[in-house]
Amino acid sequence: MQPQTVEAITSLIQEGEFFKLKQVLRDFQPSELVALIEEEEEREQLIIFRLLPLKLATEVFEYLDLEVQRHFLDNLAQDKMADILNEMSPDDRTALLEFLPANFVAELIQSLSEPERKVTLQLLGYPEYSVGRLMTPDYIAIRENWTVQQVLDHVRQHGGQSETLSVLYVTDPHGVLIDDIRIREFLLSAPTARVRDIMDRRYVPLNASQDQEEAIDIFRRNDRVALPVVSDQGILLGIVTLDDILTIREEEDTEDMQKLGGSEALDEPYLDTPLLRMVQKRAGWLVVLFLGELLTASAMQFFEGELQKAIVLVQFIPLIISSGGNSGSQATSLIIRAMALGEFTLSEWWRVLRREIISGLALGLILGVVGFARIAVWQQFSQIYGEHWLLVALTVGVALVGIVLWGSLAGSMLPLILRRLGLDPATSSAPFVATLVDVTGLIIYFSVALVILRGTLL
Repeated sequence: MQPQTVEAITSLIQEGEFFKLKQVLRDFQPSELVALIEEEEEREQLIIFRLLPLKLATEVFEYLDLEVQRHFLDNLAQDKMADILNEMSPDDRTALLEFLPANFVAELIQSLSEPERKVTLQLLGYPEYSVGRLMTPDYIAIRENWTVQQVLDHVRQHGGQSETLSVLYVTDPHGVLIDDIRIREFLLSAPTARVRDIMDRRYVPLNASQDQEEAIDIFRRNDRVALPVVSDQGILLGIVTLDDILTIREEEDTEDMQKLGGSEALDEPYLDTPLLRMVQKRAGWLVVLFLGELLTASAMQFFEGELQKAIVLVQFIPLIISSGGNSGSQATSLIIRAMALGEFTLSEWWRVLRREIISGLALGLILGVVGFARIAVWQQFSQIYGEHWLLVALTVGVALVGIVLWGSLAGSMLPLILRRLGLDPATSSAPFVATLVDVTGLIIYFSVALVILRGTLL
């Protein structure tokens, strides 16, 4: 929103021109009003929201941040908020109620009308993170013996209460879902045609108790704006729309990104998370990673004798461990994202293993050649690696091949193992894999050195 627009609205508030402001606000789109409210201070937010007509206020309220919604609930008259809650779509209202304390939820539910209270309690009764928590009962249901004209008349009469008109749902007299049909099929058919003549009985249902992550994959595979939600008996309970799925997808992606960075997932936006809670969520993984890195010191202590004999090997330790950690982090990130997109299944683990063996060897050879060449070039100018520089260069080159290969294998297989155990693959964060490869990389490095440099430097 333009700064001058915000300044004009603020000026009207400060001058007490509320009647004029009320008229001005009616010309704004809901998205513009959301942006305007988020730009203002808390006092101005309340004034603007109070001046909105009920329908517009409801649309704006549904798109506001949960913290702002909570602020309005705390400070606006109970009857106004009750009207807004009654007007809200059930899925958005459920998302709000999940965010509030239990005693506050109980009080708000009592303020709902009887039909809305029944729907809300039904939605809240489904397990957390289930499809039932996302669905809305606002849809258009039709019968297979209706004509196209009857369907269109029914849509005109009841369509204003539906979450979407893109798809209509055919049910039998018992409420069992038979088919879903895009509205365009009715618009292109003769008015006298029957619904059964248009049906193909090919539809993709969601189950109310199904996990939300599964619903995300089903939406992605089927390219739909809405999907029906059924009970175990096939009865149509509601629909889930694409906007709700996109919200969940964003939350899941955010959680995975935070875990990949080596932190517990934050439950709130970064700037809204209390500092103490932020420290708690980050400290656990840092302690685990720190303890893991202590094993690196133990590995170096184990090879202390070799280090004293061939001090030149110390120069390449940072190169060695960073290369392995980087390759492992790359593999982990690629595999976790591919799993999230459903690009392969766990039964195809051997294909992943084969690809990572080949790519790990190729990447290791590339880095090995670069490392060998670096030592050879420096030796020509400075003679810093001594008479056995060729063996030192060969040690570094061979070690890089082994370490990069191992990093690729560890980074790719660990997420698959965690998924097989029923754990979140994102837990195998890049820092965790890097720490694991650091320790084992040193062992590989010094083992290669013992073989190649035995009888010379060692």
